[in-house]
Amino acid sequence: MDDGLKLLGRITVDDIIDVLQEESTEDILKIAGVSEDEELGGTWQDAIKSRLPWLIINLGTAFLAAGVIRSFDATLSKLVILSSYMTIIAGMGGNAATQALAVTVRRISLINLSDRQAYITVIKEFLVGFVNGASNGVIVFLIAVFYDHNIRLGFVLFMAMTGNLLIAGLAGSSIPLLLKRVGIDPAVASSIIITTFTDCFGFLLILGLASKLLL
Repeated sequence: MDDGLKLLGRITVDDIIDVLQEESTEDILKIAGVSEDEELGGTWQDAIKSRLPWLIINLGTAFLAAGVIRSFDATLSKLVILSSYMTIIAGMGGNAATQALAVTVRRISLINLSDRQAYITVIKEFLVGFVNGASNGVIVFLIAVFYDHNIRLGFVLFMAMTGNLLIAGLAGSSIPLLLKRVGIDPAVASSIIITTFTDCFGFLLILGLASKLLL
């Protein structure tokens, strides 16, 4: 309405729902590394143009993780059993980081976080990552003890799982906040950076600890 209380227009429920759907779709696509320019009903050429650059970047970060593994060739050749647990540690870290990322990006999109709120967010995800990591670490420890009959291996797996999920919580919460601070859309760039963190540190933790404690 204007100053004279004359109706100038109206916003219907359908309009509000359309906006909510558009915003939700945009956030989901960004977190998945898909450009918002790609329409859901677009052609396959549009999909390739939108997704291929991010996949190439992701390929480059995957080589970083592969480089960590290659640097421990001697350890893996002597402890082949580690190969079956490496994907578990890295995969759990990736899942935990995605959870922290989704919650943090949602917070950023809803409110303008103050420095104190950002600090509390990171501390919360740090604690969540530690508790979840230790809980899952106990499970893999017991599996290593009862299935592989190796207590020291179980201890290595416990430490690696706890450490990687702790790192996942820190990365999943702090990286989008830092990107937001420097003016980069955290929903677009965060997932690739975080995947690199959890993969590299996951492999580094399990292989590094194994090299020191099992050889």
